[in-house]
Amino acid sequence: MRRLRDKNLFIFDLDGTVYLGSRPFDFAIRYINRLRASGRRVLFFTNNASHTGTFYYTKLSSLGFSPMQSEIMTAGDVTVEFLLRERVGKSVYLLGTSDLRRDFRSRGIRLLTDDEVDDGARADIVVSSFDTELTYARLTNAVKLIRGGAEYLCTHPDAVCPTEDGFIPDSGAIASAVTTATGVTPRFFGKPYRETVDMILAATGTRASDAVVFGDRVYTDIALGRRAGILSCLVLTGETTESMLAAVDGDSMPDVVLPSLAEAEAATFGD
Repeated sequence: MRRLRDKNLFIFDLDGTVYLGSRPFDFAIRYINRLRASGRRVLFFTNNASHTGTFYYTKLSSLGFSPMQSEIMTAGDVTVEFLLRERVGKSVYLLGTSDLRRDFRSRGIRLLTDDEVDDGARADIVVSSFDTELTYARLTNAVKLIRGGAEYLCTHPDAVCPTEDGFIPDSGAIASAVTTATGVTPRFFGKPYRETVDMILAATGTRASDAVVFGDRVYTDIALGRRAGILSCLVLTGETTESMLAAVDGDSMPDVVLPSLAEAEAATFGD
């Protein structure tokens, strides 16, 4: 835990790590404020692509975290960057919320509408995400397009999303339904995949050895750190419980396990 004192970039997951639904963790606010005051850099990264960076900026602000827009990234951002860089001009059918669809369009992604697909248009790529507005008709369109030869991508692999009322199906659960119906496994983005690490380190100008990532999921947050050489700290305030760690393999085993970010604050500042 003493290694936390030497880090310059502190990467935080959101749901289950700094807040739960609409309830912020007061100790997380205090810790993050102390990090900024000490000259360290803070980055919020969420796999939850049901909303955009602007939404999370507003939410984090309302909960008391005082973020800067530049401190926020999502798995949706990573997916868009990949499409703009590696799939220039390709048409996309997106299983995502209206907020995410607007964001893709505003950044230059050519999205097909449901009417266009119903009229026979063929998408080059299908992207699925955490779509809280999902309908059976849109799920059917995605399956038909993929079975017809469209490439399949997914913003992030999270199976469930923690809320104040329990866990709800997330992007990975939707992707599993699509894969079952098509036989095609998507290329995933977000945590723990390399494109996310590359984007974070490039945007912050930081080396992996100078960073630490905090999260509540071993297969996304912790696996990101382990694969990239970033110190990984699991907090037990979200999805993963202490009893679940017995089944975790080496690729996803955290470097540090903490009850919450309150203990991370004490370790970082020697309290």
